[in-house]
Amino acid sequence: MPDKVRCFISFDFDHDEDLRNLLDGQAKNTDSPFEIANWSLKEPFTGDWKKKVRERMSRTQQVIVICGTHTHTATGVGVEVSIAQDLPRSYFLLKGRSNQTCTKPATAKTSDKIYNWTWENLKKLIHGAR
Repeated sequence: MPDKVRCFISFDFDHDEDLRNLLDGQAKNTDSPFEIANWSLKEPFTGDWKKKVRERMSRTQQVIVICGTHTHTATGVGVEVSIAQDLPRSYFLLKGRSNQTCTKPATAKTSDKIYNWTWENLKKLIHGAR
């Protein structure tokens, strides 16, 4: 089996930690094409936190942005998407809640699509990072 794509996960810690946990579980499937480099920060936005995120993200191949109902107001997610764009790192937006309206991070491009969270979509989107 080819090496797994190492992914940085961006999500709204206050509202969507459950979704990150679900994605982490999927990454552990034997046929998963990706692994999660989980360096989530739950600390105040002070000091060099952006530098820490940039360093951590630079050690990954792709960024998965889990979108929930409050993602547009999650400042940290917006900054992480900006860092992904600046590095540059490929990223995609994943609809975290199928029965609710999920929003893009404030810094997402208008052309960024939110993809439905299915196993097939994950495999295709990750495959595109290879």
